[in-house]
Amino acid sequence: MNVPPTIIIRHRKEIRSKCTIWPLRGRADIRLIHYPLRHWPDLSGYIRLAAEGPPLTVADAPRGILLLDGSWRWAGVMQKHVLAVEPRSLNGWQTAYPRSSKWANDPDNGLASIEALYVAYHLLGRPTEGLLDQYHWAEAFLLANGLRPSTCEDRAVSQAGG
Repeated sequence: MNVPPTIIIRHRKEIRSKCTIWPLRGRADIRLIHYPLRHWPDLSGYIRLAAEGPPLTVADAPRGILLLDGSWRWAGVMQKHVLAVEPRSLNGWQTAYPRSSKWANDPDNGLASIEALYVAYHLLGRPTEGLLDQYHWAEAFLLANGLRPSTCEDRAVSQAGG
């Protein structure tokens, strides 16, 4: 299946050393763009990973993924520009990223950007090789969700009702 590349819009105020998606720059399946943007890409045919909205399902597989990367505060600012892109949520997954926010409460289903991307790729049947390679909390994330790399497909199938 030929799907559009994943577009990750990263807020310029996101601290690079804490940015979980920064190691993904240069991958052929991912476009990393910095916010604010002068020109927005064409996002028709994309879904937006969000804390709220209908769950992501295999029916979304042919669509591109839009991921806003930044603190919840900055993601809210960026989200105003992409409200027309249909949101999809990833409920039932636990983050391993040590979170603390001075500005807002993190949603219960909030994941680190790399965790959200990993889960989305698995649910959509896309290759996940290398996504978690540089993520410090990768093993804790997989264990918190009862997963090992070889069992993620089983979780995706069971959530899809198979």
